[in-house]
Amino acid sequence: MVFPRVCAARRLGRAVARGLSLREPSRPRLCSSGPRGARDEAPEARAYFTTPIFYVNAAPHIGHLYSALLADALCRHRRLRAPGAAAAATRFSTGTDEHGLKIQQAAAAAGLPPAELCDRVSAQFRRLFRDAGVSSTDFIRTTEARHRAAVQHFWAALRARGLLYKGLYEGWYCASDECFLPEAKVSRQPGPAGDPCPVSAESGHPVCWTKEENYIFRLSRFREPLRRWLRDNPQAITPEPFQRKVLQWLEEDLPDLSVSRKSSHLHWGIPVPGDDSQTIYVWLDALVNYLTVVGYPGAEFESWWPTTSHVIGKDILKFHAIYWPALLLGAGLSPPHRIYVHSHWTVRGQKMSKSLGNVVDPSSCLDRYTVDGFRYFLLRQGVPNWDCDYYEEKVVKLLDSELADALGGLLNRCTAQRMNPSGTYPAFCATCFPREPGLAGPSARAGAEDYALVSAVAALPRQVADNYADFQIYKALEAVSSCVRQTNGFVQRHAPWKLSWESPVDAPWLGTVLHVALECLRIFGTLLQPVTPSLADKLLSRLGVSATERGLGELAFLPRFYGHPCPFEGRKLGPETGLLFPRLDQSRACLVKVHRT
Repeated sequence: MVFPRVCAARRLGRAVARGLSLREPSRPRLCSSGPRGARDEAPEARAYFTTPIFYVNAAPHIGHLYSALLADALCRHRRLRAPGAAAAATRFSTGTDEHGLKIQQAAAAAGLPPAELCDRVSAQFRRLFRDAGVSSTDFIRTTEARHRAAVQHFWAALRARGLLYKGLYEGWYCASDECFLPEAKVSRQPGPAGDPCPVSAESGHPVCWTKEENYIFRLSRFREPLRRWLRDNPQAITPEPFQRKVLQWLEEDLPDLSVSRKSSHLHWGIPVPGDDSQTIYVWLDALVNYLTVVGYPGAEFESWWPTTSHVIGKDILKFHAIYWPALLLGAGLSPPHRIYVHSHWTVRGQKMSKSLGNVVDPSSCLDRYTVDGFRYFLLRQGVPNWDCDYYEEKVVKLLDSELADALGGLLNRCTAQRMNPSGTYPAFCATCFPREPGLAGPSARAGAEDYALVSAVAALPRQVADNYADFQIYKALEAVSSCVRQTNGFVQRHAPWKLSWESPVDAPWLGTVLHVALECLRIFGTLLQPVTPSLADKLLSRLGVSATERGLGELAFLPRFYGHPCPFEGRKLGPETGLLFPRLDQSRACLVKVHRT
């Protein structure tokens, strides 16, 4: 979704043109995605990002990929702040949730043993994330032995603290959502025969009345500790509307929570330690995966857990923002550092559904739009606060406009043999583009809009860092796209193709125009690495930017403008790599495959 924005840089450019000087931007230390007040502090030594683990009852769809790409972009952005050191101090996990009644039922419907279904679908998720360039450091499956050991230890910690008791649990149960629901959260909808059938008011999935003896967690004890956690950490849940929603939930009744099911009803799961008649509730089992990955209950775990950031969909907010923090507190552990929440994807305005036949296959999208193209689309159009809509024409229009035409066209212009026959980073002429335009001499050629461009691109790394900290990656990409448009306007205004390298009057300005445009492209390529890693590598390689010059920590824009040497000036450009991003021919576009029932 593209939002219009008032460009403060334009106002600054007009002010500069009236005689003010343009201050040299500082090189801020780009801290991790922590709270606002901590942005100028040194980054934490470690960071641990997680996606939800995904149910294996069906093949992956674009919503699953979106969750993974959001976490991947956050992780990649952090690694760029200190290449090498940050990479070693950053962990990123994803995986599959393979226990529970829903998996048991899906396996039965497919005529497969549950373990075989889990193997098949988990492999699909692993393959999708590998193909999409998701840079996770761990792929966990809840059927692994290491996870079973972690869950059993966590259960023992709750039991040792007197937080589990056995009792009769009665209420509505939704197998699709794997949760119990109070009466207020159940509605009636006409069934196949027209009779009213009970369904979850939130998801619309069928529910059934369940009454059984289970182990129960004393959740009711944790209302005030959860409130205190959220009051003390106003950015614990981002974006803010989701934190506000959790606080509203904490104003409601918070009954104790069933954390097991009878093994005769649910056999596909982890047995309760010491009581084989009960199976541990699938959500407790699944949530502990975040601990398993960082070595719980070993010593290694203690140095990683305080830095945890969960990326989740809004449909599992209650599990992650109420049940999970309460369980952690109950086990003597701290809640996660941050919970980043995103909304869902619809298809042409409709919720994705197997019954509608509109569940978009993400692997087909990667083939059709390229890996970088589809990564860019999802992260550029996805807005965490509300649902976003997918349809083929939108993808093609966005990628052709922003990657093929605007960014790719700019790179092609500035590196073309005719425009840049020496194939180098041309020299910057300070008399043509003086830092203080009010004192400019007769050779000055830069105008107010050109100073506005310099201001905007100089501010871009900090703006992008702030957007990442606020979990607004789409705004970071909008800011980059806006600056790409400004840079194209700069090149179009000064028409370097009309200038001659042979003219002693034209040549210094021609070199300056290309130098500024190439510097802008270097900044864009560096900042796009978390979202379009291969495309960014192609762009930076064409500019001759080495692998050790692509970090964010020392990203200095246009140093010659501020009177400093530029390490790229006079350097040979990299080899020709062809089109940065070929246009997608919409007239030949084939519809992306969908999963059919």
